[in-house]
Amino acid sequence: MSNSYINGYCRIEDNVLYINGEPVFEQTKNHDFNAFAKALYKHLKLAYPKFHKMDNLSKLCFLSTEVLSRELEFDNNMAIVLSNHSSSLDIDRLHQESINDPENFYPSPANFVYTLPNIGMGEICIRHKIQGENAFFVSKNFNAQLLHAYCESLLQTGKCEQVLCGWADFDGVNAKSFLYLLTRSGQLEHTSNNLDYLYACNIWKN
Repeated sequence: MSNSYINGYCRIEDNVLYINGEPVFEQTKNHDFNAFAKALYKHLKLAYPKFHKMDNLSKLCFLSTEVLSRELEFDNNMAIVLSNHSSSLDIDRLHQESINDPENFYPSPANFVYTLPNIGMGEICIRHKIQGENAFFVSKNFNAQLLHAYCESLLQTGKCEQVLCGWADFDGVNAKSFLYLLTRSGQLEHTSNNLDYLYACNIWKN
């Protein structure tokens, strides 16, 4: 029996933003995630200059969370639990290129900052002043059972009131996020089956 509920979710996939399964913004003229990210940033009327210095994974995490924060009320006592497949591989490649470049005297520190996937969580915490527990898992596929068990443990032991949880992966040109907010009350029970369904089908299921 679950003691928490999925209060809402956000997905970014194929340069389309979905909120609770409904498409609300898209930039599909090309497949460039950077173009999509800039367009969504402008659409959200953000004024956060640091965004433009972030790596693509952090931008994906940041934008997904920003959308959720405007739809749902964030509690100060929040934990963040994210996961992906590629870790920080996208920026790792760029960092390695800067190391291999004979014209560089030293690798780019701007890239090095983002060579851990949990930096995306750090950007979220700074933006929303979140100081709770956080964890970032790397797995081959979206692991609903792992995320469900870990988040239930956080909530049941009183370590937080809410959990921002999900999947955020960027590798080359492929960007996909599925972030959801867990609370102690709501309409959709927090189960691994419900998570798998939402992740696969992109449909809100009551």
